[in-house]
Amino acid sequence: MKVEVFDESGNRYVISFEGRVTRDKAQKIFDMIELLGGIPIAESSAEYSQNLSKIDKTFFIVKKNFPLAWFSARDVQEAYEKEVGEPINLSTVLTYLSRLSERGMLIKSRNGNKVLFKLISHELREIVRPLRE
Repeated sequence: MKVEVFDESGNRYVISFEGRVTRDKAQKIFDMIELLGGIPIAESSAEYSQNLSKIDKTFFIVKKNFPLAWFSARDVQEAYEKEVGEPINLSTVLTYLSRLSERGMLIKSRNGNKVLFKLISHELREIVRPLRE
């Protein structure tokens, strides 16, 4: 299992497990990441402006619906289509989430072929920022 965290500059920090990874062990590392970052603050957006790009709409959906939880691209796709009222391809959502991860807005975790994401709080970004300097 490998957890990748990206800061705002795109620097990558990797935590990897080898051998038997139990749910308890994985949860402990995720708890540690959450403790470092505190509770993410989500901005509210009552309406999704036509002026916003799809990636911006995707990020607002993530902040509104998944402020603390791990989520998949399919979770975001379903929320996007329900709230925005526009269809969006799963591959497009996955691309946007990966770009947001590269920009340091999300944590990306891979376990086999399953990819999950989690919102990085402002506090965690402040902790990671000095490491890149």
